[in-house]
Amino acid sequence: MALIWLDGELRDADSARVSVFDHGLTVGDGVFETLKTQAGKAFAVSRHLDRLAASAAGLGLPEPDRDEIRRACRAVLDAVPLPLGRLRITYTGGLSPLGSDRGDAAPTLVVAHAETPRRPDTTAVITVPWTRNERGALAGLKTTSYAENVIALARARQEAASEALFANTAGQLCEGTGTNVFVVLDGQLHTPPLSSGCLAGITRALVVEWTGAREIELPMECLERAEEIFLTSSTRDVQAVRRVDGRELPDAPGPVTAKAMRVFQERSAADIDP
Repeated sequence: MALIWLDGELRDADSARVSVFDHGLTVGDGVFETLKTQAGKAFAVSRHLDRLAASAAGLGLPEPDRDEIRRACRAVLDAVPLPLGRLRITYTGGLSPLGSDRGDAAPTLVVAHAETPRRPDTTAVITVPWTRNERGALAGLKTTSYAENVIALARARQEAASEALFANTAGQLCEGTGTNVFVVLDGQLHTPPLSSGCLAGITRALVVEWTGAREIELPMECLERAEEIFLTSSTRDVQAVRRVDGRELPDAPGPVTAKAMRVFQERSAADIDP
C-alpha cells in the first residue's frame, strides 16, 4: 500500500485526508512539483524545490520548508521503492474560509509517490484554440489550478494524441498542458522564451543548457514547417513528436532530437541533482 506524507507524518492512503475546507481544494490555491524517480532516487530535487518556492512566492504563500520537504520525499521513497515513479509534492493555502480569502492556518504539505510507465520515444500532439495568458497572475507558476489543462488534454485524447499545445494571447507558441516544446527550424533548435508565458520547466532548462537551444519567440505556424518537434517534461524527459494535428513527421525522432535525447539521458544519469 502506498504511504503518503501529510503534514508531518507518513500515512497510508486510506487515512491520508485533507479537509474539505483546504484552500487547495476549494479554490485551487496551491502549487506543486512532479519529480521523476528511478530506483528510489528523485531527479533534480534542488531545482524542483527552487521552483516550488518561486511558485509559492508568486501566489503569496509562505516559503516552503525545504528541509521538511526533503525529509518527506526521502520517507515516501524509502517506504515504497519503485523502479520508475512519479513523486508529487503539493503545497496549498491550508484551511481557509469558503471563498478566495485565505485563513490563518498553516499551509498543507502532501508528498505522494506512484509508479509510472516509461514513455514511448515518439508521440502525437494537437493544437487547441484556447490560449495561455502570458500577462496573467499565474503566468509561469506551477499551480494546482489545472482545469484548463484537463480540458485541453481531454481534447488531445479524443484525437489519439498525448498532449495539447497552446499559443499565448499574442499568437506565439507557448507550451503544452504539462510539457515544454522545442522545434527544429533550418537545422537549429529553438524553444519559446519564458516571456511567452510558458512554465520554466526543469527538463526544458537542462536541455537548453546541455544542447545550446535558442530561446526565441515563435509563431504557432512554425509547427507547420518545423523539421523536428519534441516535448520535454519531468516524466517524458525528451520525447519526439511524430504527428502534430494532421501533419506527420515520419522520421521522428530526427537527428537533432535523437542527439538531445542521448545527451539528456547521459547527463542526467551522471548527475542525479544537476
